[in-house]
Amino acid sequence: MSSTELPPVLATTVTPRVGAVRVAAGERLRSVGLPGITLTIRSRPPEREGLPPALYVHGLGGSSQNWSGLMPLLDGTVDSEAVDLPGFGDSPPPDDGNYSVTGHARAVIRYLDAAGRGPVHLFGNSLGGAVTTRVAAVRPDLVRTLTLISPALPEIRAQRTAWPTALLAVPGVARLFTRLTRDWSAEQRVRGVMALCYGDPSIVTPEAFREAVEELERRLALPYFWDAMTRSSRGLVNAYTLGGQHGLWRQAERVLAPTLLIYGGRDQLVGYRMAQRAARAFRDSRLLSLPEAGHVAMMEYPETVATAFHELLADTGELASSSAAGAGS
Repeated sequence: MSSTELPPVLATTVTPRVGAVRVAAGERLRSVGLPGITLTIRSRPPEREGLPPALYVHGLGGSSQNWSGLMPLLDGTVDSEAVDLPGFGDSPPPDDGNYSVTGHARAVIRYLDAAGRGPVHLFGNSLGGAVTTRVAAVRPDLVRTLTLISPALPEIRAQRTAWPTALLAVPGVARLFTRLTRDWSAEQRVRGVMALCYGDPSIVTPEAFREAVEELERRLALPYFWDAMTRSSRGLVNAYTLGGQHGLWRQAERVLAPTLLIYGGRDQLVGYRMAQRAARAFRDSRLLSLPEAGHVAMMEYPETVATAFHELLADTGELASSSAAGAGS
């Protein structure tokens, strides 16, 4: 093992339960054990039986809670589940320490295969956008539609505001950052994240801010928090360098599912200029540009995202089939 490599963190060697995970009204959490991974799944009971399934995949540093604002708006349309990727939210690290985009995609595929829920309406934000793009490319049988919100697809020249996230992938930087910021409070950290991710951080309610602080305090106490962040950052950077059939843009071209692309004009992490390239790459795509949104449109403008998703379903005939399925139950 070279000096720049980190030893794998085994899920069996840590105790991830540090504090209670917030569960919004109407939500349920459950733990699903699969070969090599244990995933926490956040779900909502659908308004009626027979609705098509949906799965939501969060971004770097996020969790299934990132979808709690959007999921209730789709209760009458889909049967919603959101996953905590390995090492994030309430899911422990993967046994093999693999936090690559392919590793996260494999976790999603493994869950969908085991649950028998496919094909699903698949949602992804940021890192989750890269993960779900790979899932849709390699397992088209599992995906009905694909909704990508600020997907982390390779950029030749990333915005300077995105450099700190990429620097986490550099060996030693996470440890240095931890030492330099050891006196930062959870409130300071959350304000920094919200300033980076929201187009207008002032829209965050005091209650939402307090909940975000409590969640960060819980996760900072986990022994693998920075390792999961570092390795996932490194995995994303590595995915950006892959060429050929494994390149994310090449895989985007292979996606068969109708795709909704949502980009924010104030996004400091994914360049707004990439929207048109994405619209050309995904063969059956629709593009929604939100000039005032940042990196997490599903948290900033959940009603707008829900409306765009309904329009995608109507355009593709999925909305009619969803209504028929529900009526026939």
